[in-house]
Amino acid sequence: MKNLAEGIAQSMGGNCTFDIIRGYPFLTNEEKLTGQLIAFAEEYLGKEQVIQADLWTAAEDFAYYSQTADACFYLLGTGNREKQTTSSLHTSTFNIDEDALAISTGLMAYIAIRRLEVQQE
Repeated sequence: MKNLAEGIAQSMGGNCTFDIIRGYPFLTNEEKLTGQLIAFAEEYLGKEQVIQADLWTAAEDFAYYSQTADACFYLLGTGNREKQTTSSLHTSTFNIDEDALAISTGLMAYIAIRRLEVQQE
């Protein structure tokens, strides 16, 4: 990867610095915050629309944030079987159900408002 990145930069008349960082920190979902966000998501989306995802290991940039501040990493479904938009993320066949864009921004705004309300109590 280092040779490829440097070669591409040089072929375009530029240069680059490529540092390989070994390992990511683990991602931590703060327990109290996560519980609140689950409740808020259930209020906004309906309890039947919120599921607990299985634990999984992956490299995730968000992990750096979770080392310094309370955090909750959640997944939002972007597929729709009826619209045949069910391919996995990061694939050539991925085709987002655009309804997920409105749902996701609405959910994030709702969570932010509810968090402020709880903090002011």
